[in-house]
Amino acid sequence: MPKIDVVNKQGKKVEELVLPDSVFGISPNVSVMHMAVVNFLANQRQGTQSTLTRAEVRGGGRKPWRQKGTGRARQGSIRSPQWRTGGIALGPKPRDYSYSLTKKTKRLALRSAFSSKFLSDELIVLDELKLVEYKTRDVVSVLKALKAEKKVLIVLPEIDGVTAKSARNIEKVKTAYINTLNVYDVLNCDHLIIVKDAVAGIGEVYG
Repeated sequence: MPKIDVVNKQGKKVEELVLPDSVFGISPNVSVMHMAVVNFLANQRQGTQSTLTRAEVRGGGRKPWRQKGTGRARQGSIRSPQWRTGGIALGPKPRDYSYSLTKKTKRLALRSAFSSKFLSDELIVLDELKLVEYKTRDVVSVLKALKAEKKVLIVLPEIDGVTAKSARNIEKVKTAYINTLNVYDVLNCDHLIIVKDAVAGIGEVYG
């Protein structure tokens, strides 16, 4: 069973915690994590790119010159793709890039991501992170004590507007809840900070 030190806001060890083996103790599946990241990024694409075809460009109703006798190549419209102001041939049109993975694949990818963070010593378990008032500097001081000053993902056990709003103004710091986690955010951070009460919830949901 994987074990990890639980630290307080000052970065001092307060206890030792046994992590769920089914989530933090498996061998990371790199190919499944890659599939999940590609799927996440594809689902973020808006797909609103669009170009005008020759049928949509304004003008070009009249044949520019007669078919024969001019010495020039035959042309039917000044809005053909070969003209400078013509339409675009085979250009992009609005489309939906999203697709879905199976629940089993998503769950395996998240478990692999958690185990990867544990094996690379990028996982920090915090005893609690409860703020009384909206203060960004309080979150900054906690991150400094934990020596987590790069990309950070903080996983909270329940909806906490005060903590989330206090952290969202800090560059490269993101908060998430147990049911809003995704593989991209977990792998993209340099330090994954999980509040102690959220560890059991992660084990129940993804174990």
